[in-house]
Amino acid sequence: MVAPRGLALALLTLAVAFFITPSLAQPGFRITYEVDDSRPGRARLNGKLTNERPDDIFDVTVTAEALDARGKVLARGISYVDSRIARGDTRAFAVTVPVVPGVTGFRVVVSSFRPGFGNQGPQS
Repeated sequence: MVAPRGLALALLTLAVAFFITPSLAQPGFRITYEVDDSRPGRARLNGKLTNERPDDIFDVTVTAEALDARGKVLARGISYVDSRIARGDTRAFAVTVPVVPGVTGFRVVVSSFRPGFGNQGPQS
């Protein structure tokens, strides 16, 4: 049985088990990730998020999107990263995204966070 052309193209595009991809520019954040497509029907994006903002950030979440050749979102996955990322710190994340026919790439963005200050906490 031959796979439908769209599915075959998606599988060919994801044939490399891991590749490193920088995210689109998003002010205040640096995101890099690798795509692990070793499981059928889903891709696991393992990455690192660096807080380049001038303040700490809290309750940080990332969204990974599976895209077609025109940039249309075909599937999404969301992952909680950490309760606090200090200015200049980096945290690892992992998010799973369904792989559907037509997927040619991925994008990861910070989808939510609360800004704060580097010295938040109880005062002595």
